[in-house]
Amino acid sequence: MPDSSPTPLRAGIVGTGAISDSHARAIAAYDGAELVGVTDHDPTRAAAFAERWGGVATAPDLDALLALGVDVLHICTPPSVHADQAVAAFAAGAHVICEKPAALSLAELDRMTDAAAAADRRLAIVFQQRTGTAAAHVRGLLQAGAFGRPLVATCQTLWYRPQEYFDVPWRGNWATEGGGPTLGHGIHQLDLLAHLLGDWAMASGQLWRLGRETATEDVSTAVLTFRNGVVASVVTSALSPRETSSIRIDTELATITVDHLYGHAHENWRITPAPGVPAETTDAWRLPEHEEGSGHEPLVREVYDALRAGRPLPAVADHPARSLEIVTAIYASAASGSPVAAEALRDDVAHLRSLESPVTDLRPAAGAARGDDAERV
Repeated sequence: MPDSSPTPLRAGIVGTGAISDSHARAIAAYDGAELVGVTDHDPTRAAAFAERWGGVATAPDLDALLALGVDVLHICTPPSVHADQAVAAFAAGAHVICEKPAALSLAELDRMTDAAAAADRRLAIVFQQRTGTAAAHVRGLLQAGAFGRPLVATCQTLWYRPQEYFDVPWRGNWATEGGGPTLGHGIHQLDLLAHLLGDWAMASGQLWRLGRETATEDVSTAVLTFRNGVVASVVTSALSPRETSSIRIDTELATITVDHLYGHAHENWRITPAPGVPAETTDAWRLPEHEEGSGHEPLVREVYDALRAGRPLPAVADHPARSLEIVTAIYASAASGSPVAAEALRDDVAHLRSLESPVTDLRPAAGAARGDDAERV
């Protein structure tokens, strides 16, 4: 149970772009926390945000915000500054809830986790797709073996982003965005897939540039294997007009699917039994009567409950590096042309520091300029 102390957690937000409203809403919904201050490199934007959320204090910079006595810092800035901001928060004695991607590289994330451990603070990465009553129910059934052995899976993040999206100065750039849609978009579904299936074993990936002017990929394809023997096919795209985020897991006894876009509720999940599975078995698979969708509010609530009780982070916020490891392995495999095993990933020092990798450019103009079909750049 949460600490019964009347003293609320004091929360601060750095970065007041669009996603920060989700954090402010989650803080406001939690009985036992208060938003005490915000900061942004754009003071006008920070002031508008502060007014929108009840006139909270605005600080000129992160140091000034932390000096307000922040217990939990919510990081809502571009990923290129996450590591430095998190390390500063830990040094000031604050816990951190950080938007994804957590960092531009595993090396930067290691800095963050090492600093958290040294300060005895907690680092939670926002993977809100893990939350919701349906995801928790299905995960529990998978872990209990209720569906039999899981066998094969698909994981698709098919979104649409026009050229203007990539034209934002920090996007589509290895140095400032870290990677392309595999890192920025697909990581959510990859994280949910690993949350459901457990530890990964091997990744084989390819990076493609098919339609956008960008230094990174706009499409990636991959095959993952998991420790439990599941083989998963993964497609991530920023070029897909009919957008969807979907996971399918075929087990010995059932097919489990979740089809949504940016968040899921019970209506997005479906469990289809294999022929001949008896009703007394499938009855136990029914989703619970109480329903809560995925989102920032349940994630922040569970993290705050753990912080107030002095418990380890809950399952919706543990394993902060796992999905970034999978993404890194996809990029590393695309660079080497060979599968990457989980135990060998950290031997690739270059990809620990940067995800920058060759991308196969199949756009007609790229081939026409050279008189061939593809360019790997």
